[in-house]
Amino acid sequence: MRKRVAVGALALALGLAAAPLTAIGAQQPVQYQQAAQAGKVIWEDNFDGSAGQRVNSSKWNTETGDNNGNNREHQYYTDSAGNAALDGSGNLVITAKKENPANYNCWYGRCQYTSARINTSGKFTTTYGKVEARMKLPRGKGIWPAFWMLGQDIGSNPWPNSGEIDIMEFLGHEQNKVYGTIHGPGYSGSGGVSGNYTGPNFADGFHTFAVEWAPNSIKWLVDGNVFFQTTPASVNGNRWVFDKPFFVILNLAVGGEWPGYPDASTQFPQQMLVDYVRVTDTSGGNGGGNNPGVVKSGRVTGLGGKCLDVPWANSASGTPIQIVSCNGNAAQNWTFYTDGSIRALGKCLDVSNSGKADGTVIQLWDCNGTGAQKWAVSGANDVVNINADKCLDIKGNTSADGTRVQLWTCTGAANQKWNAFV
Repeated sequence: MRKRVAVGALALALGLAAAPLTAIGAQQPVQYQQAAQAGKVIWEDNFDGSAGQRVNSSKWNTETGDNNGNNREHQYYTDSAGNAALDGSGNLVITAKKENPANYNCWYGRCQYTSARINTSGKFTTTYGKVEARMKLPRGKGIWPAFWMLGQDIGSNPWPNSGEIDIMEFLGHEQNKVYGTIHGPGYSGSGGVSGNYTGPNFADGFHTFAVEWAPNSIKWLVDGNVFFQTTPASVNGNRWVFDKPFFVILNLAVGGEWPGYPDASTQFPQQMLVDYVRVTDTSGGNGGGNNPGVVKSGRVTGLGGKCLDVPWANSASGTPIQIVSCNGNAAQNWTFYTDGSIRALGKCLDVSNSGKADGTVIQLWDCNGTGAQKWAVSGANDVVNINADKCLDIKGNTSADGTRVQLWTCTGAANQKWNAFV
């Protein structure tokens, strides 16, 4: 399969560094199962408005430029309503045209096509949830629509370390197949972890494309059917970076090394219709309250095989967390929940005062759903606080009983490695 590495075309008005968009790795077997139940909608755009109206600028940024030549695409993204506008019937229409009305220059010379790309960077991000869109896709050789996400920290943490979730990619000459992929450090470009779904002709009508994203799990869906899933085990010991805020992107590319280029059979204009984009809280809708779903439970062991422990089984808020010899009591039994919390004795593992500085105390605290209590376990056995993007660390690199744990910049050292929930 062709390599696809695209960029955040012009991160332009966003002040983002140019960053690759997507790649497709080996195909995965298709396995169908039913999706989870919906929860509370936390963000959506139904594209209601009059025909010709531009997208809502309080929700979307419009990118411009030739994508810096990445993927050797041939379109120029404009901010014209002729390339992205509402149709008056509740849809966003992104239109690719064979034209160059303003003498745009592309990496290969005078641009041949115009199109549009929009994103929610700086206006909306999410960490976890169901992210979905109902869409009718275009068709034709060299036509390449995508619905995807990038880590909001891409400006300071360049791709692929920032992470990428491709919810849906489609090649206009393969009208009954869509792709889903993740990219991160050690699994990007042609090495992206990817699956695909073969179904009806997606250019003939509307279909719903989604991911259900939870701590340590991403599932891809078409029309409510799960066809692919990734976990930290999928990235072969590389870092799982899907534990932080991501923003949403919609675009329609023309040409590229993976889809190939328009030929005599490709008709223009081509349109991608989007009925809605919606993000739903699938943790139970309680914002990290008392009843999220359980992912797994057990001991959390670190340096010297010692257990993460609540001293003297003291469940008072503010009790600092330590490591001691494993003894099997409740103070060493931790549960990882779908809201990203890690709990023992009915309370949450917490970064004191929502701190982000190295050395911040890790304590037990009443569960409150804040970022100080959101954690992820990477495929490299790091336990990472999402809010701070730092690791659970054993102070002084010692395994002595009673050694406290703290927040610290992730280094990959042994005192930051944990066998979690065993």
